[in-house]
Amino acid sequence: MTRVRNANVLTLPGASQRFGGGISDVEIAHPLITEWELWHVAARKSSRTTSERIRVINLFAHEADCNPVTVQPATIMRWLQSHEDDWSDSTAATYHSYLRAWFKWLIIEEHRVDDPMIKLGTPKYPERVPRPVPDDGLVKLLTARMHHRTRVMILLAALAGLRVSEIARVKGEDLDLEKGVIYIMKGKGKKRAALPLHFLLVEAAHTMPARGVWFPGIRSRAHTHVLGKSVSDIIGQAMRRAGTPGTPHCLRHWYGTTLLEDGADLRTVQELLRHSSLATTAIYTKVPDHRRHEAINKLDPFRAARRPVEPPDADPAIGEVA
Repeated sequence: MTRVRNANVLTLPGASQRFGGGISDVEIAHPLITEWELWHVAARKSSRTTSERIRVINLFAHEADCNPVTVQPATIMRWLQSHEDDWSDSTAATYHSYLRAWFKWLIIEEHRVDDPMIKLGTPKYPERVPRPVPDDGLVKLLTARMHHRTRVMILLAALAGLRVSEIARVKGEDLDLEKGVIYIMKGKGKKRAALPLHFLLVEAAHTMPARGVWFPGIRSRAHTHVLGKSVSDIIGQAMRRAGTPGTPHCLRHWYGTTLLEDGADLRTVQELLRHSSLATTAIYTKVPDHRRHEAINKLDPFRAARRPVEPPDADPAIGEVA
């Protein structure tokens, strides 16, 4: 397998031992992967999509010990099957889609003539249901002792619906306190969305820098921000200490589901969550299993017997029962 020395070394935690041993710091597995990365940048794909796709293709090449350009379907199938027990259905479907995108690009660029993914079929994504933090869990979290910047991160997730990568990039210049809005890059970074600020976030903003990043990296220059993963780790640790179930992204789920439960219409919530498709927002209207069970358990087949019996109405014309 071709390996290229590259300054941009990717770290692949938790690499499988089944294909070629353990891997921690993995270099670019093939020169064309670097070209694919440049294509993503030129196509204005989000940095998160780009980094995840590059990471997964490198992970595949090193674990399967193969050339990712000329690999055959059987090798791909064995690699996917090797992770049946440690990947969720959603993760498996996502990684499958990354492989499809990789081979599609190879064919378009005439680096390969066939698509090895055709014989593997397309896995279905599991039905998604929002997993909001419970109300009492959010109360526990917000009343727990923590660093001020951690609390601000949590407020941005729960009261503005920001993703951890978006929280990491917040700058003082992104807020207009006179208008009461925060500007967030929408979609692939092509335009900004103005989100209304909750009054608690307005109060928090007065305690944060008016200019520059709110959450600078520990070992970086003042103008660079912390990584999204660091935000996820910080909020996650606070949630565990407070005994709040879920993940940091569940705070965004709370934001979306609570807006709908409190009467906001679906189109408004779509704008606030910055979903490009209304179908994505519609997921937040789905009822979780525990609520369906609660609804079923409230059914009372004997409720008719418990109603007070009222005498039948009499016909006033003849004084008899109608």
